[in-house]
Amino acid sequence: MGGPSSSQGQSPKTALTPAQRRQQEVAQLDFEIEFFQAVLERYPEYVDVLRVLGNALTLRGRFAEGLEVDKRLTQLRPQEALAHYNLACSHSLLHQVDAAFAALRRAIELGYDDFAYMERDSDLDNIRSDPRYRKLLLEYARAKQAKKKRSQQA
Repeated sequence: MGGPSSSQGQSPKTALTPAQRRQQEVAQLDFEIEFFQAVLERYPEYVDVLRVLGNALTLRGRFAEGLEVDKRLTQLRPQEALAHYNLACSHSLLHQVDAAFAALRRAIELGYDDFAYMERDSDLDNIRSDPRYRKLLLEYARAKQAKKKRSQQA
């Protein structure tokens, strides 16, 4: 009575399998990538589109292309911490450890401070076991504490 097979004209919804859901996600990402690439052909410095395209390429596993987008973003926005953070992620995904650390250091120098997210961001998994990662976090945690202490004394 009143359920999906009632006489109210409703048909039962078909549940997608995980494989079908993934196939839909991939198709959507491919569409978005094509669309944003077309936008960039007309407006090559459209930063918001570059950000979305870089994310879509990464989600699609096209890390080398995502890296190129992130490089463009850091050229267009050299003082933007998030652009450098995303560049670090792209380098990490490609196992370019030294470049990932250089970009991550620059991101932090520019003000990136979401260390809780950094700790769980799977894009950085390839550098997290490197001793430089902990050293970098400790260095900036100490600097942040010293700055806080100075501001409290003033």
